[in-house]
Amino acid sequence: MSLPKPLMRGLLARRLKFQLPMAFAASFLVAYGYKFLVSDPRKRAYAEFYKTYDPVKEFDRMREAGVFESVRPIGE
Repeated sequence: MSLPKPLMRGLLARRLKFQLPMAFAASFLVAYGYKFLVSDPRKRAYAEFYKTYDPVKEFDRMREAGVFESVRPIGE
């Protein structure tokens, strides 16, 4: 008893009929998952941070801490 020969003619076309739609579906699922689980929460966090952020106050705090070499604290 011998094994039947594999059908090689049209093998790529047969495989792509199933694998290509599955690849597109998986990529869309990953893209939407990333959008809703990573991108949107990150945008909300940045928006919340910048609602109360005062750059002048932050600059003064860093200047007083001595972060900048070219800017001396007031009173020196």
